[in-house]
Amino acid sequence: MIVGARAEPLSEHINDIDLWHGELLGDADRYQAYWRVLDRSEQAHAQKLTNDLLHRRYVEVHGRLRNILAETLDQPADSIRIEKSAYGKPYLADHPHVAFNLSHSGNNLLIAVGRDCRLGVDLEICKPRTNLSALVGKCFAEEEAAYWNNLPEVEKIPAFYRFWTRKEALVKATGRGIALGLNDCVINPVKPTAFLRVPPECGQPSQWQVLDIDVGQGICAAIAADKPIVGISYKSDKPVLIVD
Repeated sequence: MIVGARAEPLSEHINDIDLWHGELLGDADRYQAYWRVLDRSEQAHAQKLTNDLLHRRYVEVHGRLRNILAETLDQPADSIRIEKSAYGKPYLADHPHVAFNLSHSGNNLLIAVGRDCRLGVDLEICKPRTNLSALVGKCFAEEEAAYWNNLPEVEKIPAFYRFWTRKEALVKATGRGIALGLNDCVINPVKPTAFLRVPPECGQPSQWQVLDIDVGQGICAAIAADKPIVGISYKSDKPVLIVD
């Protein structure tokens, strides 16, 4: 049976994205259920995490992902084959048209599911950092850095994370991660849903769309896809739990 909110099937609208946002609860009973649906490679990775908090977060994050995918695909969570590409991006071996991605920061979890696209999400807690200017110089393109440097000081921290999550969402969608070059993934400062430039292997900038996601105060999140995102269907933030 399902305890908590059931995930709904993937939206019938091909250019819509289904999105789940919630908090990691760390419940001991749920931990056992999540552990049982992980495959051997996921369990092996979890066992290597000697920090108890990181271990439990990994199990819950991947258990919740599997239960969401189980509802989306209408099959048991422990039967879903999640493989990894050459650069480590997870994909569904038996359902290559279904795209998914997840991000978590602290106790916050974000999962997106779409189809027939490359899809990425990123979520970050907006906390002060002493090296923001250095990161801007390293990871922002000239246009982005100029825009950021001209902002009032009070706006610089949230603006940094908005740029960062948009860029991270793109590089996660490609599967390359930050090795792709964040400073080569250039957001249009005056039209932040669009890219001015992307690395050649990503195709044309006009193929990509990025949207900010409102998940609460003090948190920035973004979603990117290599097709127009017509709509986002927000799902329950309660965990999906399959219990024997």
